Parts: sequence; structure tokens; C-alpha cells
Amino acid sequence: MTTFAVDASPPIGSPLAYDPTKGIQEPLTLKGIILKGNQTVVLCAIDWIGVANTSQDDFKTAIAKAVDTKPELVMLHALHQHDAPEADATTQAMLEEFGLSIEVRYDPKFVKDVIARAADAAKEATGRFQEVTDVGIGEGIIEKVASNRRILGEDGKVKYVRFTATKDPVIRAQPTGTIDPMCKAISFFHADKPLVVMTFYATHPQSYYRTGLANPDFPGMARNQRQEATDIFHIHFNGAGGNIGAGKWNDGAHENRQVLADRVAAGMKLAWEDTQKFPVDADDMEMTSVEVLLPPAPHLVEENLVSILKDDKSNELDRWQAARELVSLRRYETKDGINISCLKLGKARVVYMPGELFVEYQLAAQKMRPDLFVAMAAYGDYGPGYIGTEIAYSQGGYETSPRASRVSSRVEQVLTGAMEKLLEVKSAK
Repeated sequence: MTTFAVDASPPIGSPLAYDPTKGIQEPLTLKGIILKGNQTVVLCAIDWIGVANTSQDDFKTAIAKAVDTKPELVMLHALHQHDAPEADATTQAMLEEFGLSIEVRYDPKFVKDVIARAADAAKEATGRFQEVTDVGIGEGIIEKVASNRRILGEDGKVKYVRFTATKDPVIRAQPTGTIDPMCKAISFFHADKPLVVMTFYATHPQSYYRTGLANPDFPGMARNQRQEATDIFHIHFNGAGGNIGAGKWNDGAHENRQVLADRVAAGMKLAWEDTQKFPVDADDMEMTSVEVLLPPAPHLVEENLVSILKDDKSNELDRWQAARELVSLRRYETKDGINISCLKLGKARVVYMPGELFVEYQLAAQKMRPDLFVAMAAYGDYGPGYIGTEIAYSQGGYETSPRASRVSSRVEQVLTGAMEKLLEVKSAK
């Protein structure tokens, strides 16, 4: 195996998720691991809000070519920080199809540069492979970070949405709700020498944002702290945190960012200290994939979306929203699916999922194979937006609203079937 990393910070003036970049508070990073056995697999995590549609393809194709593998064996997942860029070349192309030039969310020149530098770094890394003799697995609880964002009333509908920074003490005081409190760690060793640590934890990563200053927020800070403390290459993936945030523990005060980072780092440390090693060889590693078509949300009506795009009175953000909704609809109609993937590492599995996935999917995957160590990385292809459970779409709340989710309630059946196939549920004893 080998590793690579590049600076993914935007230039001044380039768009972050919601505002132009004024400066870099702390650098953003794209980090990658290359595993070479019977397949050459690349696992990447980037400090951006999301990478969608053909931008996913552009990253994967360039990196795959650089390391002589197939694009479907390259994973790219965002940590979903909000003072960070977005990449969605397909939505930009859709705007251009309607004669629009809107770059409020996407800087094509910058994205192209990051892709090129990532591919160059990956190619350079292939000259320094190290043998992996053992894989380690461990987990540790993270205290007072994750809380469920959707608080139901007695009628079974969403009464409060507890966003990642919640000032209302009544809403903060509500029960934690359904979360996955565990940080999972998978590590690679050459004999007794640790080479890499991968961690997985499900939560929205915002403490506060809209500062104009690019930064990796508290999960990225925790990752950086752990790498500095251990001198081991550390790559972190956001799990299924679509309906999870720090809102119970965070009122948006700026000092909370470091507090939350320290709590995540403490859980990462516990997971590392819990590590149990087992020997592996090339046959113990395999990446498998299932292509899925995600059913579009019922509010995605082509006639309505085209009308918004053609309306000169529509503002830029409404047109961007309409364009990406039309992209989702056309992807489904043309049967342009999204790959759901699973990496086998001996007794460990990592499931790679799209969108802002609800934590229930992560918990379900773990329940499917209690005999295995199952971790999850979400925020792969950012195109679908939020992905709720079937019941969530009847409960209301922001995450399953037309503004946030571009898939229908039938999505749970599709994704559950894919996870069962990848995790070989029928063959499990």
C-alpha cells in the first residue's frame, strides 16, 4: 500500500458552499490510500461539502489512469464541511445548456487543478509501495458530539429540526435520539509498524460556518490532531450522518469547534487503542460494486424545472437548484446509475454510499452482518442530496423536504437491497 495527499484549498474569490472564499483558516486536504493486491483500489476523502455526478467521474478517471486501475475501484468521499467547495460539473453543464453561466457553487478551473494534482500525487505514490502484513480493527465511543437532528412530536411528525448549531435551549435539551456513537478504525500494518489509520464516524461536521474562511471544521481538525500525535497517516471518512449533527452540544459559539474536535480525537484515540490485528494477504482484499438507480422525488417534474431555468426572473440559486434537480431526474430516466461499493478486508467490510445518508442505513448494515466489522463511508456521489428512510418522508422535517432531497421514499428498498447483496446477507450464518 501507499498514500498521497494534496492541498484542496480554494483560491481567494472562488466559491465555497455558500460564500466566496475570503481566506484559508486551515488548509483543506484530499487524502488517499492505494491498496494493491489482486485489484488496485484507491480510497480518497476530501475536505469539501460534496462531489457530484460527472465530477465524481472526473476524479475517479484521472486517479485510476494515474495508478493503472479501473475508475470503479476508486472511491471519493467528502467530509461535508460547509466552509468548503463543491464540485458538480453536470449541473454546471445543464446550466450552460440553457445559456446560463452561473458559478455561485462551482469553480471549474480550480476543480480541474485539484483533480490533476491528485492524479499526479497518486502516480508519484506508486513508486513507494509498502507491504501490508496485517489489518487492525477497533472502535471507541465519541461522547457528546452526535445527536439526531429530527425530533418527533407525539403525532409522529418532526416537531423540531435540531441543526448543527442550535441556539434554542429547549431544542438542545431534547433527547439525543438515534445515532451511532462509535468511531470505527481500520488500520494497516507491516509487521508491528503501523502504516495508515482510517476512521469512520457519522455526523454533520459543522460547528459554525459562512465565515468565508475555508477550514476542515472539527472532524478534520481531530484527524489532523491524531496524525500529529501518532505520526501515522490518518484518513477520515464521514459515515451516514445525514440526520445527525452536534446540535445538542453546540450553540454555535466559536470556542465549541475545538471542544468538538477534542471529543472526536478522543474517540479516535480509543478506537486506535482498541485495535486488534489479524494477518492478511492479497486474497483477503476485494472491492465489489452494485449499480443502483435511485428513484427520483415526486416533485422533480421536468416541465417545472425547465420553466425555472428559462425564467429570467429566477435568481441564480433557484436556477442552480432546478438544474441539479433536472440532472437527477435525467440520470434516472437514462438509467445512469450510481455504484454502491463494499471493500472486503478479511473480517472487515467498508460500505461506500452516496448522498447525505441517514444513520439508519449505517446501523442496518452493521445489523446485517453482526459477525463482521462493518464500517460505512457516506457522502460519495453528492447528486442525490439527502437520502432518508422510507418512513422519514412522511414525517416532515428539512432533510426530506423538496429543497433537500432529490429521491423518493422508495430509495430505502433500493439501497437496502444493494447493501444486502454486497454484504452477502443470504450467505451469512
